[in-house]
Amino acid sequence: MRDLLNKRAGARAATLISLPLLWLVVLYIGSLFALFITSIWQIDTFTSKIVREFTLQNFIDVFTDRAYFNVTIRTLFVAICVTIICAVIAIPMAFFIARVAKEKSRPVLIALLITPLWASYLVKIYAWRTMFYPEKGFINWLISPIGLSSPGFGIFAVIIGLTYLWLPYMILPIYAGMEKLPTSILDASSDLGAKSARTFFSVILPITWPAIIAGSIFTFSLSMGDYITVQILGGTFQMLGNVVYQNFSLNLPFAAAVALIPVIIMMVYLSSIRKTGALDNL
Repeated sequence: MRDLLNKRAGARAATLISLPLLWLVVLYIGSLFALFITSIWQIDTFTSKIVREFTLQNFIDVFTDRAYFNVTIRTLFVAICVTIICAVIAIPMAFFIARVAKEKSRPVLIALLITPLWASYLVKIYAWRTMFYPEKGFINWLISPIGLSSPGFGIFAVIIGLTYLWLPYMILPIYAGMEKLPTSILDASSDLGAKSARTFFSVILPITWPAIIAGSIFTFSLSMGDYITVQILGGTFQMLGNVVYQNFSLNLPFAAAVALIPVIIMMVYLSSIRKTGALDNL
């Protein structure tokens, strides 16, 4: 009887595990497969209808055209800059919340940290647009007395806007990693004569490095796929998401081929960090 109950419990557990896997395979992997299939079709230039015939011309156009290569490099540059800036800001903030702030105040600080996530995406981006406005924006008003002017719309505004949007996604994994740090390790470092800075760079950062990499997955991937922030704050500046958006209704197969570039980059990135243990922190 006990063996029968154990078998039923094991079957239920297997069913519960298989449901998320089915969700992943059907919705995520299935959508990527559909994206790939669409990218190898072509479009009739006269009727603008999709012709379901195999072709690699879309990928040839993407990888041989200098303009799209430059857009890819710019997208990577923005994603890397946003990730680095988020890490520089998030590490001391997460350390303060996890190790310096009183235990009773930590839930309040975490709540304040995630509060901006409750606001509308467009509201936050348009708020930054009003601040970066070239002549009448808040930034221009703030720095004009010292002879400077607002940088206006462009790559700088895009990087700042994306950093503001995705910063909480970097802080939370790092906070979780630093909160798990054993106090005995920090005490041992202090007993051996290490100062606070030495302990931070030689003990805390190496241990929490997987958590930092885990946060970078969010900031890097979200920045590469964003196009709304670029459209509102970028002016004439464009990223891969904007190219996909502009070609979606005109040439869907080509847009699908361009959309596969961030997917390929993220696959390479995830495979390269797999050994760091960062995926275990997600």
